[in-house]
Order: sequence, then structure tokens, then C-alpha cells
Amino acid sequence: MEKREEQVPPGKAMSMEQHMLDKGAQMMQSLTPIKQMSQHVCTFALYSHDLSRQIETHHYVSRLNQDVLQCAVYDSDNAHGRLIGVEYIVSDTIFESLPPDEQKLWHSHAYEIKSGLWINPRIPEMVVKPELKNLAKTYGKFWCTWQTDRGDKLPVGPPSLMMSPQGASMGLVRPDLVAARDARYNISTGAMKSGRAELAEPEWINPQADYWKQHGKGFVVDVEPVEMKKMAPFP
Repeated sequence: MEKREEQVPPGKAMSMEQHMLDKGAQMMQSLTPIKQMSQHVCTFALYSHDLSRQIETHHYVSRLNQDVLQCAVYDSDNAHGRLIGVEYIVSDTIFESLPPDEQKLWHSHAYEIKSGLWINPRIPEMVVKPELKNLAKTYGKFWCTWQTDRGDKLPVGPPSLMMSPQGASMGLVRPDLVAARDARYNISTGAMKSGRAELAEPEWINPQADYWKQHGKGFVVDVEPVEMKKMAPFP
């Protein structure tokens, strides 16, 4: 099993006063948006500009409605997991309404789900099958803001656009990553793939999605200074 190295951010340990404040806040504040997170999904993602960099991701999902989901993405599911990004998931209907240039930033989920890479840890397959059937027709846009896989102890630099695994021709997940996860959760990704064989393939996957697969080109974000637009007097 792969040994996951803890990369502790620089800084002092929390004080007793800070622990007490956090406990008090948990009792007195609503934290309503966070409490809407109703699912934990574990899967894998690849940097769109460098397919050799592949990471395990943990998505904590909340629903805005039947067509739009939002995910806080962590690098692990333990108490010290780092928030490494955000993914938005939309139905095929919503995706088809997006401009073509926007669609290029999104990836499809069909292969990820059919192959067994997308799992809901500790939830029986028979319980999640109806959800998987719907999710196989969705698209996601995932920005990584903290590249812990390269050893960053803080979220530095611009965000990176991530892609979904798309099979042997483009974005095959490293076997050691899959084996390590299988061992940790006592599952078989191969068995899940076989059990999902009856899940129907989407009738249509928009070719603007998975742009990396279609064109062999990824996207990167650069940072450059610009003139500020002053909406009010600036002190």
C-alpha cells in the first residue's frame, strides 16, 4: 500500500483558546451550507496539462438542485485532509446550454463511473446504483488550488484545471493508486466495474467536453497584473 506522507503546513499548533472557540462556535452557529454536504465520493483526477500527475480525491457533495451539485475537494478523508479545490457538477441539459469555449473546461463522468473509479466509500453498491445512473450523464469542472501531490505545504500559485480519467488512450489511472485505495477501503475496483456493466452509456457525450482527449491540449492559468477598475474612490 502506498504510504501517504503528511505535509504539515507551517504554523503553530492551535491553542486551548482556539479549540474552545471552535467548539463553542459549532454549538452556537448554524454552519448551514456545510451541513448540506450529504455525500462523500472518492475518485481520481489528472492535471489537464500533465497527465503523469494523478491524484486521489475526496469530494464532499451538496446539491443545489437536481441539475447542479457542488463539491469541496480534499486530498484525504482523515481529520487532517487539506481542502485542495472545488468541483462543480451539472446535468447534460445544463451543460448543453453553456458556450462552446466554456464547455472545453469541463469533463464527462461516464468512464469514471463505469470503470469503478468513482466510489461512495462504505455505501453498498445497490444503494448508489440509481445515483450512478444519473451521474454518468453529468459533466464536471474541477479547479485544484493546492497541489499537495508535489509537496506544497501551502496553496501557492494559480489554480490548475483537472480532468477525469478517460481510459487507456488518455488518462489511465496508475494501478498503484487504485490498489492503495482498494486496500484502504477493502474493495475491488475491478469487481465494481463488472457490477456496473449494465449501467447504460450516455446516448451523447458532447465532444467539446474532455477537450484534452479530443485535441491533446490542456489548459493552464497564468497570473498577470492588470489595471484596477475603480468603482469607488480609492483611498
